[in-house]
Amino acid sequence: MTQHLDLGCGPVPRNPYQRDELFGVDLSGAVEGGKIRRANLVTQPIPFASDSFDSVSAYDFLEHVPRVMITPDGLGTRFPFIELMNEVWRVLKPGGMLYAVTPVYPGKAAFQDPTHVNIMTVDTHTYFTRPQNMAAMYGFKGDFEARRVQLTRPNPKLAFIPPPSGWWQRLRLAHRIWRGACGHVIWEFEAVKASPTQR
Repeated sequence: MTQHLDLGCGPVPRNPYQRDELFGVDLSGAVEGGKIRRANLVTQPIPFASDSFDSVSAYDFLEHVPRVMITPDGLGTRFPFIELMNEVWRVLKPGGMLYAVTPVYPGKAAFQDPTHVNIMTVDTHTYFTRPQNMAAMYGFKGDFEARRVQLTRPNPKLAFIPPPSGWWQRLRLAHRIWRGACGHVIWEFEAVKASPTQR
């Protein structure tokens, strides 16, 4: 049975890959049966075991996770965004997929909400994906292969925005990007890791 986890899900988790079982994590609280668990993912780990999920999603969530925070003693710094990406990688099974949609620079949506503290660009993924994996210097321990990084115009009715197929859809997307109408980016990353039996 396949399982999916939606981060920052609110009361209704989304399931972009149509997995058999759906779980969520949110600040708003737990529901009976443990399908939605309560956690502040800025300060707490994802409250599920390692290698639990075939896929994880984050819709308009990553931009709310700070990049840098002062430690409680005031003497050091933490990197909550990098810690969260470590957690996503940890809970994914080998070959599991991350599907994230987030506002991106220079789009207006990246800046207009005062709770957006993590502004992304179309190149932010290089810190978490092969071959660059540049966040390793800041403590990122995961390993992702980028399957898709695509500018998009979000559609709240769709849990999954498919990649453009055919020349006409690719041309329409290129035209929207040229007009500045694509203020979000889609990340589809595959978790690269040995199976638990091989570790």
